[in-house]
Order: sequence, then C-alpha cells, then structure tokens
Amino acid sequence: MAHGGRAGPANGFTLIELLVVMAVLAILASLVAPRYLDRVDTARETVLKHNLVGLRSAIDQFYRDQSRYPETLNELVERRYIREVPKDPVTGRADTWLVLPPKDAAKGVFDVHSGATGRARDGSDYAQW
Repeated sequence: MAHGGRAGPANGFTLIELLVVMAVLAILASLVAPRYLDRVDTARETVLKHNLVGLRSAIDQFYRDQSRYPETLNELVERRYIREVPKDPVTGRADTWLVLPPKDAAKGVFDVHSGATGRARDGSDYAQW
C-alpha cells in the first residue's frame, strides 16, 4: 500500500489551536499573578512583624536575666536566647536590622527596627516598625 495520501485523521494540533490555548493561559496568568504577588507581599510583612516580636522578646529576656542589654544581636545567639539572627524578609538579609541603643548608653541593643526602605501596604515605613 502506498502512503502518499492521507487515509485517516491527522494527529496533533493546528497552529490556531495552539494559539487559542496560549491566549487562554495568558489571560488566566494575568488574572492570577497580581493576586499571587499581593499575597507574597502580605506574607513578607507578616514574617517581618513576627521576627521583630521575637527579637524584642529575646532582648527583654536577656535584660531580665543579665541586668543589661546585649552588646549586639549576635550576643543573643552566642548566649542562646535565639538560634540565629533572623533575616529581614523585606531585604532578604540578616545584617540590615537597625539597632537602637538604650537612652542612657552609647552602645547596646535596646530595640530593633527593619532596615528596609520603602513603605508597607498600610502606608507606614518599614523602618518605623
């Protein structure tokens, strides 16, 4: 038998079918992507708030135990008040925390704030948290 002509239905997709499928996928992606990115920002801010609460709690516990504030955030790790200095989820780094010394001393860690620039979704500056 010769195979010169088509005897049955062709397998595969036509170019038009592929373009229609790609257009539908592009529309779905354009609807989902903004919501996804919005959720990622919300998650970062939530993690930042929790990291700040954890660091401040460790600083307070250190002060209660030692009757002084830690010299650095790393001292909290060395003395096992925290396992590691957490990353600032907005900057993605652990060395961008803004450390505030006690009012009566030039050094030490009384409080911490985020070192991230910019504003949160609620309009406040990250550095004020």
